[in-house]
Amino acid sequence: PLRMPKAGILPSAILRFDFTNCLCRLCRHDGKCEDRRKRILLHILAIGNSFSQDATYYLHQMLEAGGVENKVVNLYIGGCSLERHWKNIREDEAAYVYEANGSATDRLVSVREALEEEAWDVVTTQQASHDSGWMDTYEPFLGQILTYIRGKMQKATVLLQKTWAYETDSHHEAFPRYHCNQEEMYERLSLAYGEAARREGVGMIPSGDVIQALRKVPPFVYGEGGMSLCRDGFHMHYLYGRYALAATWYERLIGKDIQENTFMPHSDLWDGEADPEALAVIRKIVHRVCH
Repeated sequence: PLRMPKAGILPSAILRFDFTNCLCRLCRHDGKCEDRRKRILLHILAIGNSFSQDATYYLHQMLEAGGVENKVVNLYIGGCSLERHWKNIREDEAAYVYEANGSATDRLVSVREALEEEAWDVVTTQQASHDSGWMDTYEPFLGQILTYIRGKMQKATVLLQKTWAYETDSHHEAFPRYHCNQEEMYERLSLAYGEAARREGVGMIPSGDVIQALRKVPPFVYGEGGMSLCRDGFHMHYLYGRYALAATWYERLIGKDIQENTFMPHSDLWDGEADPEALAVIRKIVHRVCH
């Protein structure tokens, strides 16, 4: 069976030190860095859809707050499945909206163009949520995608983002495939992602595990009057859901304790400030799941 550490899965080769001209935003010194603080450059590419859009929305800022210089790019097509990703790769189709550090741009790119843009440290992909619980939808497309990525980026760490189940009262058109049952959907996608990861020899970012664990603790027990982590029954809440995903990627990728990260999420899409106590709950659960 595949054995992967639960946190900090990136190889030490991604650590690059620059003491001649310290560019660390946390450092107040000019020229040589007197406290010789480490500078980490991390390049992350997600080949995904709206679920990776949710996951990467705050990731750039969160990593910077943790002292990690980074570039985060999401390739966005709404509802894009592994089958469609492979079709786009095979046809070199510039069909993806290029999202940089949590913001959309007016660029449309192909997977090839994006891969050739940087020496990516991390490349992720995922199954579309509607197919996530059906093992027969993963192959042969996932294997073909991973072979292509590894051929282009031999030194990159390639990962699957394990997506999440819909809210209990979701009106998503695919929810009846899971008998409109959140637990059934979670169990099915857990089996499918687990089997895919073992078969292809890749690690996972446990986004779906974190969301399901949070749904069992206040203030996120939706069935008992708590707030939903979804904004529409399947996409993540603009503050709390997206923050939880970014925190999961943060711990899973670099192994730092999210409970020590001071980043506070803010979104123009949500009218209101984040509740510090709710964020503390999220950080605690993320740290527990990722360890």
